[in-house]
Amino acid sequence: MVRSSHARTAAALLATGALAVSAVAAAPAAGAKGSSGPSPVAQFDGPRGVDVDQAGRIVVGAADGTVSLVTDRGRHPKVHEIGSVPAGFIAPAVAAGRPGQVYALTSAGAPGTGAATLYLLRHRRAAKPIADIAAYQVSDPDPYNQEGVPEESNPYGVAALKDGSVLVADAAGNDLLRVYPNGHIVTVARLKPRVVEVPEELPDEMEGEPLPPAGTPILAEAVATSVTVGSDGYWYVGELRGFPATPGTSQIWRIKPGSRNAVCDPERPNKGDCRRFADGFTSIVDLGPGSHGSVYAVELVKQSWLQWELGLADPPVGSLFRVRPGGSRTELADGQLILPGGVDAGAHGRLYVTGPVFGPGSLMRIG
Repeated sequence: MVRSSHARTAAALLATGALAVSAVAAAPAAGAKGSSGPSPVAQFDGPRGVDVDQAGRIVVGAADGTVSLVTDRGRHPKVHEIGSVPAGFIAPAVAAGRPGQVYALTSAGAPGTGAATLYLLRHRRAAKPIADIAAYQVSDPDPYNQEGVPEESNPYGVAALKDGSVLVADAAGNDLLRVYPNGHIVTVARLKPRVVEVPEELPDEMEGEPLPPAGTPILAEAVATSVTVGSDGYWYVGELRGFPATPGTSQIWRIKPGSRNAVCDPERPNKGDCRRFADGFTSIVDLGPGSHGSVYAVELVKQSWLQWELGLADPPVGSLFRVRPGGSRTELADGQLILPGGVDAGAHGRLYVTGPVFGPGSLMRIG
């Protein structure tokens, strides 16, 4: 097994903007025969975060930092902006908490800019910072770090719990955190890296440096991008997979509620408080709860985020799956999602998906 100087994670790329190649010009892909296509509900610039509140309204985070409520009833859905957080390169993740409360999570950025922070939004009130995720990670370094600095932070996924605390998936810290209403943070679980093989599709070199030959085993970071609370009450975390972003190596983990310092270990996937729920995915960026213990998973790009960055995935078609206990899956809207960012389930069997995450996009309804 080798370690490559290219062994950077997609977390850093998502934070710095290196993934924005040709995204603004992306257009919807042609639908697969017989598939149920997504229907646009409301237009946004760079939509990513999406969650459905207790009243059935859809919360959406956009690239300019605004957070809006969308009411999808009748012929004319209504959009109402409820507040904003500091804008970053990518739209904030969002989660509907107790009635009248919405959480927004900003990703990595320069200190003092409001980046890497969890905010609480209430109607007609300024966004209130709840927790500085980056500051916490300085004292909670990643023990399995493969590149960069172990204290690096890029919070990327968020889910609200019934007790008022909030789960945060940190894509650079490769861990799941729990933030309490008073701002106190604890580490729920750490995701260990995984040995993957360099895929055949990559070029011979990147940035002037040679890449290992196809088939070479490399230890690749998990890159925890997503978290949701399943219908069974367990906490689920999805992986993007760091360099070389080998397709089919992203996992979904199922974590026992209330866990502290659990370890999600691909070498021991069925031991402890964090166990593998499903395997074989590519570049997961969001999860949503389904019925009967199932989970919805969004893949940013079917061919992997790295192949897209290198111009090998054009158009950058993503995926949406319903994943059942045991790992079986069904793809929805096959071939019809470009750079999707988020997913959540609404009433009457409706699913809501956002994308593209860069440039003009929309909240879309499936079903």
